[in-house]
Amino acid sequence: MSSKVSIRRTLTLPVAPLPILVLSVMAAGCDPIITIAGANFPSWLLCMLAGAVLAGLVRPLLLVTRLESYVGPLTIFYPSLIAMLAMIVWVIFFNRT
Repeated sequence: MSSKVSIRRTLTLPVAPLPILVLSVMAAGCDPIITIAGANFPSWLLCMLAGAVLAGLVRPLLLVTRLESYVGPLTIFYPSLIAMLAMIVWVIFFNRT
């Protein structure tokens, strides 16, 4: 005769998810908006595009100087480079302090 023993584990969150959701929705309204040809775009989108273009300009420099083989896994390096350059563009153009 076999009997099944079931152990149920529950995960309790220390913080209610509703206040976090409300705060994140409210913080989204603080994002600077850029108007291009009558359409509104969030500024982070422009910064990410600028980061991708700048990373595209950096790659030939790494190839010419033969440094690309030393930067590690390229699938991690280039997205990190895009993010870093996007954050630099954000600080230069959209820093309000």
